Amino acid sequence: MARPGNVRLKAARLAAGYHSQQALADALGVGVRQVRRWESDAPPWPQPEVAQALTHTLGQDLEALGFTPPSGAPDSGRRTVLAATAATVGLAAFPVQAVAVQPATAAEDYEAVTRSHRRLYWSVAPTTLHPAALAHATLGCALLPETAGQTRQRIAAALAESYLLAGRIEFFDTREPDRAGHTLLRALQAAGEANDPLLGAAILAHMAFIPAWTGDREAAGERMVAARTYARRGPASAELLAWLDAVEAECETRCGNIRTALHLIGHAEDVLATGSEHASPPWLDWFSPARLAAFKGNTQLRAGHLPQARKTLLGVLDALDPTEEKQTTVVLGDLAAVEAAAGDPEAACRYALRALDQLERIWYAMGMDRIREVRRTLAPHQQQQCVRELDDRLYGWTTTVSALAR
Repeated sequence: MARPGNVRLKAARLAAGYHSQQALADALGVGVRQVRRWESDAPPWPQPEVAQALTHTLGQDLEALGFTPPSGAPDSGRRTVLAATAATVGLAAFPVQAVAVQPATAAEDYEAVTRSHRRLYWSVAPTTLHPAALAHATLGCALLPETAGQTRQRIAAALAESYLLAGRIEFFDTREPDRAGHTLLRALQAAGEANDPLLGAAILAHMAFIPAWTGDREAAGERMVAARTYARRGPASAELLAWLDAVEAECETRCGNIRTALHLIGHAEDVLATGSEHASPPWLDWFSPARLAAFKGNTQLRAGHLPQARKTLLGVLDALDPTEEKQTTVVLGDLAAVEAAAGDPEAACRYALRALDQLERIWYAMGMDRIREVRRTLAPHQQQQCVRELDDRLYGWTTTVSALAR
């Protein structure tokens, strides 16, 4: 009668998402024969370097994995590498598992909800989606102690996406920069648990927006250096690298460095034209050539290049998909600003009213900020009928209460 072998190690391997001995061997950088020996009736005690990798990958100490320490062997490492996870900027470390009890399918199930939230961002009111995203993140934190290996890594990456989504809503949709900063730190911590440098780069670039909006170029620049460093560690696509240029351009524009911003936009255009062998990660759904052109149009506007900005922004308006309503409100706001700066208040108001129509369907704080900026520039024309009609819409009951409630 065949003996069962090291069933503890086999169970831990399967729970961590390694469905074959070869898969675990590849993850550890050892031969498959070594894994077979470990899963035998008398598994040999692993060498220290391999032991550390094994306990890190499966999230359990060696004795829990079915190994019997030889006499005189050092502590088998009940406190694993995962247990030593440090807190990040005052945030509690994610809990560490003692035993992986969730099946490998938990990762797929958790990722499915993360993907759904990502798509719903473009159509669901932010105040409705935000609590759902945070609740999903709470679930992810609860699942991490019960998973290991690939399962834990995948859940950690999806958790980072959920926190990133919540942080995006807090900064771009509800204008809560302090809260967004805290949430994005949690996202960065989760990306570290997943060892996903590209996701880390995206999170750090989002964090750069926060100081840039207050004119703190040094802090924004530091975050962008970190974002680019992380991007170099992974297979970054042309779209991701171009987006990093666009983010830095936006930061430079906010800090008054228009020439630098235009140079960065030009570099981003070259990167997209050259392309890359690497595909973009699925979460990079907020960027496209049209979105880059929107960055460019805003920078041209702030540089005072009004004819160029008008041409660029009209091209963006034609290129955007009808479902991209949030970005459309921003572009309409920038077109309104172009016409206001060109001395055409009637045209400015027409664009602003179109933006308000969009905002009634899907709220976007960044879009409303654009409209309010335009209205301030129209102060010399406030007695004109077109500006009064804009005020009637801008300060109507529904718009005012909605804006204050968010």
